[in-house]
Amino acid sequence: MIEPHAPARPGAPPSWRGPARLPVRPGTGRFLVLAGVFVCAACGLVYELELVALASYLIGDSVTQASVVLSVMVFAMGIGSLAAKRLSGHAAIGFGAVEAALALVGGCSAMALYAVFAWTGDWGGLWASGPRCLLVAFSLAIGLLIGAEVPLLMELIQRIRRQDAGGAVADLFAVDYVGALVGGLAFPFLLLPFLGQLTGALLTGTVNVVAGGALVLGLFRRDLSPRARWVLLVANLAVLGVLASAAALVGDFERAARQAVYGREVRVALQTDVQEVVLTGGTGGRPLDLFLDGWLRVGGRDERRYHEALVHPAMTGAHARVLVLGGGDGLAAREVLRYPDVRRVDVVELDAGLVRLARHDPGLSALNEHAYGDARVHVTAEDAFRWLRGAPSAAYDVVIADLPDPGITASTKLYSQEFYGLTRRVLRGGGRLVVHAGPVTARPRAFWTVDATMRAAGLATTPYRVSGRDSGFPPGPDRSVDASRAPHDWGFVLATAGTSPPTLRLDPLGPRLHTLTGLDLAADEWSAARTRVRGLPASTLVHPRY
Repeated sequence: MIEPHAPARPGAPPSWRGPARLPVRPGTGRFLVLAGVFVCAACGLVYELELVALASYLIGDSVTQASVVLSVMVFAMGIGSLAAKRLSGHAAIGFGAVEAALALVGGCSAMALYAVFAWTGDWGGLWASGPRCLLVAFSLAIGLLIGAEVPLLMELIQRIRRQDAGGAVADLFAVDYVGALVGGLAFPFLLLPFLGQLTGALLTGTVNVVAGGALVLGLFRRDLSPRARWVLLVANLAVLGVLASAAALVGDFERAARQAVYGREVRVALQTDVQEVVLTGGTGGRPLDLFLDGWLRVGGRDERRYHEALVHPAMTGAHARVLVLGGGDGLAAREVLRYPDVRRVDVVELDAGLVRLARHDPGLSALNEHAYGDARVHVTAEDAFRWLRGAPSAAYDVVIADLPDPGITASTKLYSQEFYGLTRRVLRGGGRLVVHAGPVTARPRAFWTVDATMRAAGLATTPYRVSGRDSGFPPGPDRSVDASRAPHDWGFVLATAGTSPPTLRLDPLGPRLHTLTGLDLAADEWSAARTRVRGLPASTLVHPRY
């Protein structure tokens, strides 16, 4: 039970409960409360960013996930602030309970969401169903608890030294916003790269419960009855125990969850500066599969069909100098190098870690036939859009855009009219550009938006669609690991500067292909034309339409 408060002074507002009985001077107590505000604000923002990052990683479409998480959380913060008014008479114990609950919910949120994703794989359907509902529930719960902090902290700081409401609010929110800044910077630059999403969230929860518990049990302990102190101490120790146990088991959890997602043949799993890279198979005759941020980028049984369809139609004609945008796995470069008259291949790949893996991993380097060991191949680790802005004009005979699916928000700028304008500038007269434009059957509007965007950039286009033949994992790049919802074809657009669309054919003097023939290409062009969606506007940087 809470001990009785000192009687209110005459003329004091109703919320006044008398000065807190502090073990330190009021100035020191005020500083400690503001320090607690700083830490709690930093932790709160880390929880928000953690949910946004995890939702974008697991579900995709980062703009939608950020909008849903943040809007639900801000709404819940308002509700939490209103609800906390009922605790104003018990601000110390209320704040301690809120921080313990927030540390538990926020610290365990990433692990819980990833567990549901790994063992159910069900992220489809409406927002009100399945794991998506869990994401909203976590956003709502964390928002409610964060919103409850400010009124309680306001009550505590006013009990230390009464001041005008405007000044107290200004001090509190100034420290709160600085703490949010520190948390917002710590998440991408410290927690995520060095600890990862799961351990980073658990550590944040630990800091949160220690700061909240120390503030209440250390500074305001005289406002609590012995029973209240013991209850709060036990609750904080229990939360610390849960977080510490989860942190100790996080390695085993990640391995088990990874096997649930990718199967039991996970051979390599690493977090580069750009993305999570997972390799399965590739030894003992088993096909190699490459996953980037949970999406199947290379399906070993079917990758040759994809890469032959991507590269070889563009290689009819001059091809002495070739530019590959993306393609860090080295497989597009492998197909280009099958032409002995190629003199130089420039690969522009953002993820240097993926390139290192493609050079040195036995399975992946064997699959790309050690393309990066060829003296003609030159790699630049840079964003393709930024690199093109400084690239020389008319420098390449062929440009191959082996980039992530246009439906992934982070990739939309690489499928914009501005991007294709830059690409057109680096092509020599008569040069050819080929673009991987995503699945046709599953997302025809996105595919034909790529075509419309390329035409808006002054390119004449010939779209084509190639079916996969894999009977195991879903074929080709950028596929959800849930095979039941995966598309089973790839869309490509072959283009050249000018008014006449390029002819879709294979070089009769070129290398012998394993999976593709000229008759296949004729059928592929006809197959794509049947799905045409007309009247689509071009996608631009300021108005993405995928």
